[in-house]
Amino acid sequence: MLADIIVKGIQEKKGKSISIMNLTGIHNVMFDYFIVCHGTSRTHTESIADSIQDEVHKAIGENVWHKEGFLNSEWILLDYVDIIVHIFQKESREFYQLEKLWADAEVKNLEDIF
Repeated sequence: MLADIIVKGIQEKKGKSISIMNLTGIHNVMFDYFIVCHGTSRTHTESIADSIQDEVHKAIGENVWHKEGFLNSEWILLDYVDIIVHIFQKESREFYQLEKLWADAEVKNLEDIF
């Protein structure tokens, strides 16, 4: 499953506080999942994004459909059509509180494994 490959890419670079938000039960949403994590610096968020793209390409040969946020890397978005990945720096994640915007989504929080 694509979500598992994305999570592996995040974990490879020690992304923090991974949340998988299942939006399939919410009407009028254009995607199935949000995956949210954060890094500790600009370099860290960029390396997480690069790792995700590498893992997805190696596993299933797909490239990201759209990406943005690399200019300052405070909030990087990777769009895999059905799954949107948000990679924040910690302060930006706390400010935007994206998980609260989708309060009716089923959320799975993964423990940091390092």
